[in-house]
Amino acid sequence: MIRPQLEVADVIRSQGDAFLAQFGATLLPEQRRVLNDLARCRTAALGGHVEECDQCGHQQIAYNSCRNRHCPKCQATAAAQWVEDQAADLLPVEYFHVVFTLPAVLNPIALKYPRVVYGLLFRAAAETLQQVAADPKHLGAELGFLAVLHTWGQGLQFHPHVHCVVPGGGLSPDGTRWVACRPGFFLPVRVLSRVFRGKFLAGLRAAVARGQLSGDDPGGTPADPGSFSRLLAAAAQTEWVVYAKPPFGGPEQVLKYLARYTHRVAISNSRLVELRDGVIHFRVKDYAQGGRPRKIALEASEFLRRFLQHVLPTGFVRIRHYGFLAHRCRQARVALCRDLLGRAAGTADVPPSDPPERGPGITPVRDAAVCPVCGVGRLVVIAELPPLPSRRELMASPVFDTS
Repeated sequence: MIRPQLEVADVIRSQGDAFLAQFGATLLPEQRRVLNDLARCRTAALGGHVEECDQCGHQQIAYNSCRNRHCPKCQATAAAQWVEDQAADLLPVEYFHVVFTLPAVLNPIALKYPRVVYGLLFRAAAETLQQVAADPKHLGAELGFLAVLHTWGQGLQFHPHVHCVVPGGGLSPDGTRWVACRPGFFLPVRVLSRVFRGKFLAGLRAAVARGQLSGDDPGGTPADPGSFSRLLAAAAQTEWVVYAKPPFGGPEQVLKYLARYTHRVAISNSRLVELRDGVIHFRVKDYAQGGRPRKIALEASEFLRRFLQHVLPTGFVRIRHYGFLAHRCRQARVALCRDLLGRAAGTADVPPSDPPERGPGITPVRDAAVCPVCGVGRLVVIAELPPLPSRRELMASPVFDTS
């Protein structure tokens, strides 16, 4: 794999001190951990090992990964493996992509109380899909779907939303047949939007009543129930965006989508162009211009501040499964769906599909033991390299110089 000329880790190592001087007092522990982990990732600071090919004798040093879920370098392999694991659960139906977005008026609350707000976002989106789909006027079926939380826009601005990937149909209430949606149409987005807004705001009001949004408000002053009421009132008057994209053609297209979205971090290294005079230049898609690519520039400290806005609370699960894809019942319920789809098609069963051929956007899990030079031999570890803490690490301060 060719290393990008510029990485987020390079920005942290070169500009981290200036960033900490400006914003260090506001950082959460998990944000500091991200800075340190990304700066050390695949460097001598984390240690590693020496590998040798048992055929051609080629040797190489492999430094350890940080394994932080916000690291652009560590997520590619994790995504590829995760996607391969999902292939067996895909059904031979068209899939839909539905996006639930929080209105910007609630961003201050989401930034201050991310664990509560992101949890509500998942729950409101999932309950909305399940409730509307269960209504006989729309589908009259139990859905199964996965949801992925993203909190960013192209320019790293704060933009919390949930991507849902949903099969085009579901199980009948008595579990005896597969109920398919109309070709090319899933559920009415206007209905989804109104139900989503009602569920989220009801959940947020309940969280306020339980004291889950206590302490200082997003402006840094003591929390005032009246200020929350005004924000909620403003949100109630806002049209909430629920967007249903055109359906996927089948399992192969779903896998391509999952490969791009499930383990994505706020910005990939491939989008970085250059760091010059303390300013980072990177590529974005301008959706106001039909997705046309363009470059934007940010001061490095502002770039890192925006990047760290998207660090999730420790232990927060950002990929979730619902309905007949929920972990506790997935194997049996997917098997039932296949059987019912097979009967509807006039066959005894629909067997699990072989993993679809990979197309652009799906990176296979590389066999790290194969020699990259001769392609025949196997790499064998011949020596371990211990971590090399820097002088600043020994002083128990954040590390940005890992040389």
